[in-house]
Parts: sequence; structure tokens; C-alpha cells
Amino acid sequence: MANRYGEAALLAVRMETYGKALSPMERWNDAVQKLYPTSPTAQRKGSPRNAFLSLCEAGLVKGINPGQYAPSNKHKAYATRAVSLLAAGTHKTVNALWAEVTDGEDIPHASQMDVVLALWKNDLILRRA
Repeated sequence: MANRYGEAALLAVRMETYGKALSPMERWNDAVQKLYPTSPTAQRKGSPRNAFLSLCEAGLVKGINPGQYAPSNKHKAYATRAVSLLAAGTHKTVNALWAEVTDGEDIPHASQMDVVLALWKNDLILRRA
């Protein structure tokens, strides 16, 4: 099973919205509140949230329309680049993906790849030909 942020991504995508048009941010916030009910710090962690929002923004998440969701930052491309690597079949682990998307820079991993892998392994990433 994915780590908790991977689980949050799965919950956010699979969420029953009861006909409401919930934004990816609202979906994410609801999911992390369920998984981390007593930890506001964990709920606010930006890296996995931005990975999720970046994938949604790019139109890569099944059931979520592309749009402007992720704040602009230098880490925004990590998640979408990881999807390309997974599609190519060249990198399959958190560590391998992280090393490649950061070009080997000494940047601490903060669960971004857990989000990507959870969605990928559960067939919730649109695979483009």
C-alpha cells in the first residue's frame, strides 16, 4: 500500500462528490483531513499536495478535468516528469523516480513520488499514446 499521501491521492480521486463540482484542492483537503485528523501540519504539507494538483492540472488524473490548480513553483514539473518515466518503463521506484526528476540534486524527497506511484499503480493516471 502507498504511504498516507499516496492514500490521500487515491481518496481524493475516488471521492464521491454527490453531484458537487469539487476542485482538486477541495478533494485533497478532504482526504488529508480524513487521514490526518489530528495533525494540521501533515494536512498542510505542500509537496505531496502540489504533486497531486500538478497532475490534475496537466489533465493526467482520470475523472478530473485539466485546469489551473497548482501554484507555480520549481517543483511543479516533478510529478508530470515522473509519469513520463513510468510510461517509458524506465523507473519504477520512489527513489529511482526521485533521482531522475531532480537530476540527482540533493533535494529531500517529500512524498511527491508516493502520490504519483499510488495513482499510477491504481490505474488512475491517463496513459497517453
